[in-house]
Amino acid sequence: MKILVTGANGFVAKNLIVKLKEKKFLIDTFVRGDTIDSLHKKLKESEFIVHLAGVNRPKNTEEFTQGNVDLTQTICNILAKEGLKTPVIYSSSIQAEQANPYGVSKKLAEQALNTLNKTNANPVFNFRLPNVFGKWCKPNYNSAVATFCYNIANDLPVQINDPSSVITLVYIDDVVNEFVRIIECLALNKNVETVEVRPIYQITVGELDAQLRAFKDSKQTSIIEPVGNDLTRALYATFISYYSPSQFSYELKKHEDPRGVFVEMLKTKDSGQFSFFTAHVGITRGGHYHHTKNEKFLVIKGTARFGFRNIITDEFFQLETCGDTPVVVETVPGWSHDITNIGEDEMLVMLWANEIFDPENPDTINHKV
Repeated sequence: MKILVTGANGFVAKNLIVKLKEKKFLIDTFVRGDTIDSLHKKLKESEFIVHLAGVNRPKNTEEFTQGNVDLTQTICNILAKEGLKTPVIYSSSIQAEQANPYGVSKKLAEQALNTLNKTNANPVFNFRLPNVFGKWCKPNYNSAVATFCYNIANDLPVQINDPSSVITLVYIDDVVNEFVRIIECLALNKNVETVEVRPIYQITVGELDAQLRAFKDSKQTSIIEPVGNDLTRALYATFISYYSPSQFSYELKKHEDPRGVFVEMLKTKDSGQFSFFTAHVGITRGGHYHHTKNEKFLVIKGTARFGFRNIITDEFFQLETCGDTPVVVETVPGWSHDITNIGEDEMLVMLWANEIFDPENPDTINHKV
C-alpha cells in the first residue's frame, strides 16, 4: 500500500513516516512548495491519505483559510473528480469547537471531508487532537511542552503566566499508533470500530515545569523520576529528545579507597538504587547485616566468595560465583554478609538495593561473618 502524507516536514508527519517505514509501507509526500499538479498525480497513485498539512501560526488570518480549508477542499475535489475512494485520515484540532479563526478553518476542513464521505463514499477519519507532544516538536513555536523541554534542558528561561492553567495532551506515539492501526485495518479489509487517541493527559503548567526540572536535576542527584509508565514516561522521553549530543553523558561521583571503588549509578523514588563496586584481589567488602534493607549482587568480572551468618542462630553459609556465569546473590534481613575477591584479577560487581541509602538511617549494622 502506498500512503500519501501531506505536511510531511511537520512534527506529527516525521514520527508517522518513521513508523510507516518500519511497517514496510510505501510513502509519498506532499509539502509546502509542491504544486497542485503534483498533488493531483500523487493522489491518483496513493491508496491511503494522511492529511497533516495545515497552518497554525500564520502571518495573517487569511492563511488559515488557504492552508487549512482551501488545500483540504482541493484534495476533496480531486478525489471526487477522479472517482477515487481513497481513505483519508485528517489531523484536526479540538480548536474546531471554538469560534476563533484557526478553529473555524479546521472545522470547515472537517466539513469538506465529511461531504466527500457522503457524496463519494471515501472513508474519512477526522481526529480532533488536543496538544500533541513528543520528539521532534519545534520549540518556541506552538507547543508549551516542546518549549519548556528545550529551554529547561538548555538552561534557558521559561515564561509562566498562570501556573494553575491546565494543558490537555496526547503523546505522539499514541497518535501515530492510532493512525497506523486504522491504515492496517483497512489494508486487511477490517472494520474500524473506534477512532480515538488514548490516553489523554492533563497537567498544569506549574506541574509541567516542576516535572521537567526534576528530570534535569536527576543528573546531579542520580534520583530518577518514575519514568516507566504513563505521562511521566512520555514526558521524560520528550525531555531528553531535546538534548544536544554534548548532553548525552554525565559524570558520576566515584568513592575510592584501598579496597577499590564504589559508584552509585541510579536512584529511584520507589524501587531502590543501582550501584557498582570493585574489589582488589583478596579484599573483603561488607561484614554487616540489615533489618529491612535487601540487596541483589551480580558479579560481572572476577570470582567472588559470599559469606552469610545468621545473627541469632550463628548458622553459616557460603557460596562462590564468577563473571562467566551470571548468578544473582541476595542478602536477607537478619543475616550478616560479606563478599571476598578470591580470583586473580580485580572483581567488578553490580549491586541493586531496594531503597536509597539514607546516612541518617542506614539500616546497616556491622557484624563479622
